[in-house]
Amino acid sequence: MLDKHDPLLFGGNEDQRLVAVEHVENRSGNDEMALYVRRDGKVIRDAEPFVPFIVTVSGQLSGCPVECKLTELRNAAPLNVHAAFATWKDCFKARDWLSKKTGISPNTPDAPYLFLNDPVQQHLMTTGRTLFKGMEFDDLARMQVDIECIVSDGYDFCNAAREGDRIVAIGMGDQSGWVELLSGKGMDEKKLLERFVEIVRERDPDVIEGHNIFNFDLPYIFERAKRHGVKLALGRDGSVPRARPSRFSAGERTIAYERCDIHGRHVVDTLFLVHLYDISHRSLDGFGLKNVAIHFGLASPTRTYIEGSKISEEFKRNPEKVLEYLKDDIAETRGLSGILSRSSFIQSRLLPYSYQNVCVRGNATKIDALMMREYLRQGDSLPLPDRGRDFEGGYTDIFAEGVLQNVHHCDVRSLYPSLMLARGLAPKSDRLGVFLKLLAKLKEFRLRAKESMIKSSSKAEKTDLDALQATFKVLINSFYGYLGFSQARFGDFDAAAKVTQQGRELLSSMIVWLKEHGASPVEIDTDGIYFVPPDFKSEKQLGKFREEFTKSLPEGIEVEFDGEYKSMYSYKMKNYALLSMDGEMTIKGAALKSRGLEPFQRSFLRELIRMKLEGKDKGIPALKAKYDKAISNREWPIEMLAKTENLQDAPSTYAAKIGGDKRARSAAYELALRSGRDYRAGDQLSFYVTGEKKNVAVHGNAKLVAEWDPKKRDENVPYYMAKLAALYDKFGGQADSNNQTELDL
Repeated sequence: MLDKHDPLLFGGNEDQRLVAVEHVENRSGNDEMALYVRRDGKVIRDAEPFVPFIVTVSGQLSGCPVECKLTELRNAAPLNVHAAFATWKDCFKARDWLSKKTGISPNTPDAPYLFLNDPVQQHLMTTGRTLFKGMEFDDLARMQVDIECIVSDGYDFCNAAREGDRIVAIGMGDQSGWVELLSGKGMDEKKLLERFVEIVRERDPDVIEGHNIFNFDLPYIFERAKRHGVKLALGRDGSVPRARPSRFSAGERTIAYERCDIHGRHVVDTLFLVHLYDISHRSLDGFGLKNVAIHFGLASPTRTYIEGSKISEEFKRNPEKVLEYLKDDIAETRGLSGILSRSSFIQSRLLPYSYQNVCVRGNATKIDALMMREYLRQGDSLPLPDRGRDFEGGYTDIFAEGVLQNVHHCDVRSLYPSLMLARGLAPKSDRLGVFLKLLAKLKEFRLRAKESMIKSSSKAEKTDLDALQATFKVLINSFYGYLGFSQARFGDFDAAAKVTQQGRELLSSMIVWLKEHGASPVEIDTDGIYFVPPDFKSEKQLGKFREEFTKSLPEGIEVEFDGEYKSMYSYKMKNYALLSMDGEMTIKGAALKSRGLEPFQRSFLRELIRMKLEGKDKGIPALKAKYDKAISNREWPIEMLAKTENLQDAPSTYAAKIGGDKRARSAAYELALRSGRDYRAGDQLSFYVTGEKKNVAVHGNAKLVAEWDPKKRDENVPYYMAKLAALYDKFGGQADSNNQTELDL
């Protein structure tokens, strides 16, 4: 294994078992950093001085009213002066002064000064410290938290600001398997919250985990604690959490959330980890804990399930069942975090960020931090970011549609990183050559981790090494994206364009080779190719074909044959389904599994696609007839037909926009307004469509699921049958022309 004390990767400080760093003002009024170190099973608080800094263009601080120590940085990049300040407040004053003097915000990429807004990041970058050195993932004290609430009559989902809504159970667990359930049957809400605080302080976790904990559990706890006057002294110093609006991005998705900082601890939302996982795998049908637990094989066969809208009713009737449900939620959250947060734990050993920030920062930002840390460690000046421009991206194409048999997949191992290393493609502003050194070391580290994983006979060690190599794979594959990232300190759009150009040329030559040697390409997506190989009579012939294909590639480029499938349904580019040799089905692409579909449509589409993959197309009309019958005979619970939507705005805000013709009408908001209830931004509504004609305005014919009467069913049968017919026509065959309607995918 590579030297874990390599300062380029791990920072220049080798101190171990650091679990948290916090900026504090001591009793003398001076700034310092509180260091929380785990020793002999206990967490000890140490402290050291904090020296905040700004890096500027020479002369920019002339006339600054705040005292600072200036150090000239080597070489001639624009940001060539390091300014050290006595306190964080002084640093902030200097930042504000620079912003006013230059007229340029510190968030502007090409500002003539660099100010890092996070004191923890500043300190870790300056000192070379990182978290969790000398620790394994299982050494981390992780507490899972989940709550259950009841809802006022007439509402579908709970809202902490409503008087009648309240917490009726709080569940906690940790990595040891310990679980404690607090029930509102035996204590009031105030006692529940007070006992929750006591347990957190007693067990002293490094991390608090939950699924959607930022946007539900913690804000709900804060609001109810405020109502009852309970001090949430959850910090290691006895302080209360600090909350502020923030945004999380995963690929094309952006989630607004209420960030929560707890002194000396980290908060990890497994929902965010799930989004990051799905961006790279595109294999999840939904992001809720129940769906994800099933996907990862975490759901127990005896798991208790209760519809969210039924919690209130169930708690009144059978509170023990709700507690069992809560206990299962805690277990699944623990298991999910154990799978998905190991990568962030490992990255925390490298990066100058808190663990909580590692979990929410983008990969390009992480690479930027590693680059800047090394430049500052060497006392070298920093460049201004490259000006962004458009350039052609990776090679994607589709060569065949429909169902194909015996489909293989080959993947160019780290295509772009391999090209960058083999051909020296790096940022022109990187005078020290840090970019390619980092990339090469991460690649070597990953290969050695994979080798060790293969050789290891310990299941626990294999798990850790697999997480290690997967972590480095993600970072390695982000180096190309960093080049084209507009906020990157060392970005280079010309270099990024060269990388994609050479990648397209390489993949085009691979497609030509496959065709010339009797294979039929199906789809190509940036660095992987699905193809049908020639009809070989033996495995030996297939092996020779693969060997010759590999030899045809340029030096430094490696291909991996990583999948063989019974069949593939190629619908359109980046939208396909695969049937593995053992019968497992994988669906990728929004067109085939849109989360905007009602549950009955998603279920129908999954069954239809499986029939196609298994060559059972003749059974598709019968499948449609089965669903037609269920709809027309009103056999399903209304949830199969219902949609659930979040209110992003307050209903009053929506009404104002409608009045000003600034948006279209929405069923969820119209229902909120018509209900006369106090719905707020963040509330969810589940609704279905009523009426007797297939062509109806949904916003005028929607009804809350909570108002559905199973004895007087009024769902719009023609409307839902028309939606089914449109789906069938699109994917299964020719639907009755009288039942066709517009399908929103």
